[in-house]
Amino acid sequence: MRVLGLDFGTKTLGLAISDNTKTIATSLKTLRYEKDYKDLFNEVKEIIEKNNVDEIVLGYPINMNDTIGERAESTLLFKQDLENFLNLNIVLEDERLTTREATKILIEADMSRKKRKKIVDKVAASFILQSYLDRRKNGSNYY
Repeated sequence: MRVLGLDFGTKTLGLAISDNTKTIATSLKTLRYEKDYKDLFNEVKEIIEKNNVDEIVLGYPINMNDTIGERAESTLLFKQDLENFLNLNIVLEDERLTTREATKILIEADMSRKKRKKIVDKVAASFILQSYLDRRKNGSNYY
């Protein structure tokens, strides 16, 4: 069984997947939506079934001062809607600075802005998932 990592954005959903030992995260893909993120739910369900996913981790964008902002609130709504659709529990993982980290690494790899824009969300999802896998392995919890 595997873990699926999600990075929810205003127009995109970055996805990452763990290996079978739930040790290593790999970026998977970025899904885009126009108006309603629920349009992505069937595709997420297919990915879960195809990859034998039994856990989902969702990046939780709390503010640097630990307050809950508008993005965190919309992420919680997305979480609730996706949990209801899939009938699966979703774990929240602190995602502060993951997109910035992903962008920095892609810039250091000399990737063009156009290419970065296409993959930054799935790379951020892999950072979120790897953080969760490492923390779980070490036995610590956030939420």
